[in-house]
Parts: sequence; structure tokens; C-alpha cells
Amino acid sequence: MQDLKPLKALLSAPKNIVITTHHKPDADALGSSLGMAGYLKKKGHQVTVITPTDYPAFLHWMKGNDEVIIFNKGQQARCKEIIDKCDVILALDFNMLSRINEMGELVRDSSAYKINIDHHLYPEDFADFQISNTTAAATCELCYELIVDLGERHLIDGDIADALYAGIMTDTGGFMHPTTSRNVHEVVANLIELGGDNTKVAKNVYNNNSLDRLQFLGYALSEKLTVIPEYSTAYFAISAEELSRYKSKTGDTEGLVNYALSLQGIVLAALFTDRKEAIKMSFRSIGEFPANEIASKFFNGGGHRNAAGGRTEWTLEETVNKFKEVLPDYKELLDKEKNRK
Repeated sequence: MQDLKPLKALLSAPKNIVITTHHKPDADALGSSLGMAGYLKKKGHQVTVITPTDYPAFLHWMKGNDEVIIFNKGQQARCKEIIDKCDVILALDFNMLSRINEMGELVRDSSAYKINIDHHLYPEDFADFQISNTTAAATCELCYELIVDLGERHLIDGDIADALYAGIMTDTGGFMHPTTSRNVHEVVANLIELGGDNTKVAKNVYNNNSLDRLQFLGYALSEKLTVIPEYSTAYFAISAEELSRYKSKTGDTEGLVNYALSLQGIVLAALFTDRKEAIKMSFRSIGEFPANEIASKFFNGGGHRNAAGGRTEWTLEETVNKFKEVLPDYKELLDKEKNRK
């Protein structure tokens, strides 16, 4: 076990703490942020959660959401002032400062003590204290373990448990991904014992759709799903006009790529979304197929083996064409995984 004495000593007296996470936070990012915020507030610390960008409305139920400051919503000067004055920065669910956009340099230049807790590959060495476990299913899993290892499990209440549970539930794909270990089940069992409401969390995350989102999903499935059977691959390519047509909001494309991966015989799935400023990509795969290699090698991205992301400044058509061009290089691996399946 990592020596936690320096961290325990640091947190033994009230501090001014900033918590931040990656841009376009998902449930693991926001859940770990608000879960840790709740825990640290119970210890008497002054805590401010700052996100680089907005996040899906289906995460707004988490305790503390109404106090989150969103950096790119005209809050840059205020956030800089808060970061400049803080004693500790807790960086959650990201492995490099570029993942928090313009906030990255503010954090890098800050004299505050920096703590990084994350489960992504290839962590950047920017923190004074780092908990990096790439085998963990979620950052929320690591946060729960940290609180327990600090001897303060009793400080986890129902609201904190709900936030941490949400991150683990979603990052394991509803406990379906290979990262769903025995430890994951033990952690979520403990969170339920501590007051976490798994039914409420699942309902808030998965059954909280707008009519626009459901209509967009129907359109995407019926009109935009492309299957390339010879490469065991399926993908969606969504234009900016289509997003506008269905009044798409942050989070409305969340999980869409998983429908492509759910097709029988599919090993690799992708979602290409035209966000105007860039083409954003999500990749999913099964088994040993390295979706993160495609993301990092060709699309300025990275991530986990079976769940990765990327981006380009090309057009949507150019990005999709590049993706199709690289598939022949991976045919042997795709075939091998398909046969294994």
C-alpha cells in the first residue's frame, strides 16, 4: 500500500481545496469530484469544485452540483482567483493537464500542493502526490479506497456513496466491462451498506432522457449506423446539422457508441461527432482489441484498451475516411477477436 502519512498529515488541519476534473465530465469525473468534496467538507475543509466545461443534465442530481463552478461559462477570472489562493488542488479522473483545457496552465503554475487520483494510462508527472492505478475500474473506486485507507470510512454518507457508486456503475458499463472485478463488487456493496441508493442512481443516470434525446437516438439507430462486416466494425457519424436538428445537449450522445458495439459479430465500434470546433471520437472494443491504440496512433487521443477517445480538426468525412483506411492494418486482430468471441 502507498504511504498515506504525508496525505493524512496534510489533510489533518483545515485547508482551502480546489477539486477539478477533465473537460466534459462524465459520471466518474463528477462523482469522484462531488464525492470527495462531500468527504473533505466533513473534515472541515473549504472546498470548491471547478469543471473546465459543462456536463450532462442527468448528473445534476448529485449533492453539491449547485455549487460547481464551470470555468468556460464566463468564470475564468473567478476560477483563477480561487486557484491562486488555494492550498491544495485535487485533480481527479485525468492523467494529464491538457485534459482540463485552459485550466491546465493555471494548475501547473499554482504553488498549491497537487494531488492526482486517476486510473488512465500514461499519467503525466505534475502532482506532488499521485495515486495512479490503471487496473482500477473507475476513479470513484480509488476515492472510496483512499477514504477507507485514511481510516475515515465512517464519514461516507448516502450522498457521497451515491456519487461514488454512479462513477463506478457507468465506468464499468453497468458492471459489464472486463474491469468489473471482485473488488468492484465489494466496493459497491460497501457503498450500498453506507447508504448508497443503487436504484435511485441507476434511474437518474439511465432513465432520465429528454424527448429530443430519444428521438435523436431513434434517428441515429435507423439512419446513421454503418456496419463494415469484413472488419467486424460498426460506427456512427453525426454531423453538426443533425445535432442541431435534434437540439442536442451535452450528454445526448453519451452511450450511443455502445449500441454499435452491441451488434452481433462486432469487435470495434466508433462514434464520430462534428462539434464544429473539432471532430470528437469515441471508440469501444471487446476483448483484447486495442481501441486505445487506434485513438492514440491516428486521432490525437488515447484511453483504455476497450474505451478510448480522440479528436481531429479535419472534416467529418475526412475523419471517417481515415478511420476506414486504417482498418485493414487491424484485420488480423479484428478477426482473431471475432473468432474468440
